[in-house]
Amino acid sequence: MDSWLKEFQEALQLADDIEAGVEERNKLPAHSSEGTRIVSASRRKLTRLNTKLDRLDSLLQNPPLRTSLNEKELYRRQDMLLSIRLKSKQMSASLSSLQTANRANLLEGGITPVETNRTQGLENSGLISLQRQIMREQDEDLESLESTVLSTKHIALAVNEELDLHTRLLDDMDKDADVTNNRLKAAQKKLGFLNKNAGQGWSLVTMCILMVVIVVLVLILFKLL
Repeated sequence: MDSWLKEFQEALQLADDIEAGVEERNKLPAHSSEGTRIVSASRRKLTRLNTKLDRLDSLLQNPPLRTSLNEKELYRRQDMLLSIRLKSKQMSASLSSLQTANRANLLEGGITPVETNRTQGLENSGLISLQRQIMREQDEDLESLESTVLSTKHIALAVNEELDLHTRLLDDMDKDADVTNNRLKAAQKKLGFLNKNAGQGWSLVTMCILMVVIVVLVLILFKLL
């Protein structure tokens, strides 16, 4: 599967997620806060979907990809894009009607939306533009957060590798210390053995000298007598 088809599959998955969100919202009560959350999340996904579709369309117009496809495959991919664009427009209309219904339900229930400095004086079209801008800002914040998380992950992996290296070095040092200790013990045993043999040798020499001295003394005594 080439990169274009892979990205198209991602766009198709987004469309399925949005459609599932619309169906889930329709099953919830009119005043459900969960329904409002689902609509907002689906609209963000719809913005991402339209961006992907624009990119896919641009790639099809690019000479490198366009010349690598035969005419039949090019038309097939254009039809695929057209089909998912129509689906996107239908879902956009459904989400807009759900959002309008949510506002109407809030007003009917006696709940007045809280005005802020950013929403004061804005008409419906302005509110929609503001909402899109807020969604873009949220997406940028999420991308920034993702970059931070990835950077932190890389740092953690580097620290983990450094700790593994230090652990291996300490293990090697422990092994070397054990080997040196064993060699030292063997040398001490050999030295003790040599000292013991040397002591026995000196004792024998001393005895021999004493015997010679006694024999000489005895001979001298015999001569004197």
